[in-house]
Amino acid sequence: MATTGDRYDRSYSGLLKVAVSIPNALFDDAEAAAARLGCSRSKLYAKALEAYLAVEAEHDPVTARLDEIAAELEGAEAGQALDQIGHRLIEDGKWEW
Repeated sequence: MATTGDRYDRSYSGLLKVAVSIPNALFDDAEAAAARLGCSRSKLYAKALEAYLAVEAEHDPVTARLDEIAAELEGAEAGQALDQIGHRLIEDGKWEW
């Protein structure tokens, strides 16, 4: 995981100021949301980034694709097909344990 390390001066509060460029319309929407939620723009952006990173961390493209394939197949066919795929991957040396 990347950290700020020695590249940035950290403040005594543990907060780091950053500048980002976003589209005007997104800025306006964020301003309205912060006002509606009664929080600062910084807090809104921090919470939004935390939420995005949490979802992104859970994203596993291999599992997602296998789920799609399994959904396309039904019942016992799905189990048999996935078994066959797994065996083929192992036999072809395309799967490492």
